[in-house]
Amino acid sequence: MTATDAVAAITALFASEGAAAYLGEEVSQAAQMHQAAALAEQDQAGKALVAAALLHDVGHFAGALNGHDLMRGTDNRHEENGAAWLAEWFGEEVTEPVRLHVAAKRYLCAVEPGYEASLSSASLYTLRVQGGPMQRAELAKFEANWYAVAAISVRRWDDAAKDPLAGVPELDHYTTVLRALARQLP
Repeated sequence: MTATDAVAAITALFASEGAAAYLGEEVSQAAQMHQAAALAEQDQAGKALVAAALLHDVGHFAGALNGHDLMRGTDNRHEENGAAWLAEWFGEEVTEPVRLHVAAKRYLCAVEPGYEASLSSASLYTLRVQGGPMQRAELAKFEANWYAVAAISVRRWDDAAKDPLAGVPELDHYTTVLRALARQLP
């Protein structure tokens, strides 16, 4: 597999399942992920975090269960599925923030006053399906994770990326970053 293969697979997902409505939000899944990446760029995040922001929800349409299953009350574990799918091409600097972005939501709900109230209705619903705010033992484990800070950044961009009027770059804008980060496999 080459970096070109990775970009082609991602492009295909964004154009097919990614074009669908984003789980109770006013934007498509692809538009939401484009917005998250644009917010990461605005914050001058590194390439790996821009890629993680762009790809954070690919598990909604790359796993056996999809985002609609999540909205029907079954945790689709999209963060785990997405990180596993992306691991074929990308290292932990991209996959771990993706894998931890749901944990980051649960963490922020537990430790940051007002955070839970700032979530959209759909995000509040999925929070309950995904286990609710973290409890004490989970908090310490999350805080000890090397990628916790990166995951929190991805989570904040994810939360802010739901504006139906936002003008953001298309996927082509990010292909250079994705190619640069993708591992060349034999």
